[in-house]
Amino acid sequence: MRGTLVNAAAVIAGSLIGLCIKKGLNDKIQETVTYMLGITTCVIGVNGILSTMITVDSATGQLSSSGEILLLVSLVIGAAIGELLRIEDALERLGDRIEKKLGASDFSKGFVSASLLFCVGAMTIIGSINDGLYHDSTLLYIKSSLDFIAALVMASTMGVGVMFAAVTVLLYQGALSLGAGFLQGVLTGDLRNQVCMVGYAIVLCIGVNFFGKIKIRTGNLVPALLIPVVYNVLMMLKILWQ
Repeated sequence: MRGTLVNAAAVIAGSLIGLCIKKGLNDKIQETVTYMLGITTCVIGVNGILSTMITVDSATGQLSSSGEILLLVSLVIGAAIGELLRIEDALERLGDRIEKKLGASDFSKGFVSASLLFCVGAMTIIGSINDGLYHDSTLLYIKSSLDFIAALVMASTMGVGVMFAAVTVLLYQGALSLGAGFLQGVLTGDLRNQVCMVGYAIVLCIGVNFFGKIKIRTGNLVPALLIPVVYNVLMMLKILWQ
């Protein structure tokens, strides 16, 4: 849970700095920072996709890639399932419902908005699983830097509620990391790379959304993470059948 602890601390630190600013950041600064968040997230997504798809021959040094078709099929089928289930709409309704129950105060708005931003996304899922399974906190450290900046910007305009989203991060990501131990015998080798490949593609979509030009419903892409699992199960059944 080291990555989760760092992430929660980053949210608190960013929020405290944002609260010190009080009056909020200039609109142009906010826009520029948002674009930089988008570029950084896109780079993380592309780098992650390439790292899971490209291999280097140790003898010749030749590069080779695999998984392109699986990535395409996973995103298309996963997006179709997500759209049919309307996962993104359900998340938005949940956020609205929580805000209504807590009241429309600045605290609740900041808390709910920040909690959803910090916890919904493939980076959270993949990063927490990597942290729990392989003690690799790299992705959560990168996410922490993004959340630090986001918390700073949000807290400067939405108040102290943003800081308390660190509790949500701690509980949600911590549960994913601890629960990942049960998947240790399953998410290994090619399957792990395939799931991460799809996850990083969703991270890339999250980065694109920061630019505000188009809106990719990333919540509806979450089922795509299950397609590689289904594919591997079918391949195993095929081998057993033969």
